Amino acid sequence: MQYFSRSHLVQFACAFTVLVSLGGCNTPSQDAEAPEPGVREATTKGPAGAAPGSCWGRTVSPAVIETVTEQVQVQPAQISSTGEIQSLPIYRTETRQKIVSPRVDNWFETPCTSALTPDVIATLQRALEARGFYGGAINSELDDATRRAMRAYQISTGGPDSPVLALATARSLGVIAVDIPGVSRDSSG
Repeated sequence: MQYFSRSHLVQFACAFTVLVSLGGCNTPSQDAEAPEPGVREATTKGPAGAAPGSCWGRTVSPAVIETVTEQVQVQPAQISSTGEIQSLPIYRTETRQKIVSPRVDNWFETPCTSALTPDVIATLQRALEARGFYGGAINSELDDATRRAMRAYQISTGGPDSPVLALATARSLGVIAVDIPGVSRDSSG
């Protein structure tokens, strides 16, 4: 007689659920629109002080760790009353790691997913193409080729090293309107 461990039973139950519902265990509803990877709502995961309803991306700069090797004196030199060295000092080698700079979360504001309409994405592709960063089809899709071009452009202009569109990048490309204090974008005024 063969016995199954608890983990095997859990895996079986998950596989059965997938087959029956064509879903997965502990996964969000397939009907919900997935946000752009790396984009977070400020109200849940943005940096402290972020405006409610704004959207954010994040890159992480890893900690820089340095290995330090030192000679530590264990026993000092033995010197006689006449000033002669009777025995040399004894040293021990110690190696330790030292954090040179800590890990840093680099937050950057992004256009919210709702603002990334097919027209906006096509405009982004044309803007990247005009600057020599994109050579693909203008297909209104935020596909891998568009993300690679966007990331390369962002890095070249000092923006984040991320495949997520930064708001500053979108504004510099003329894809998203720039807010000017005191000026309304409302066409009726």
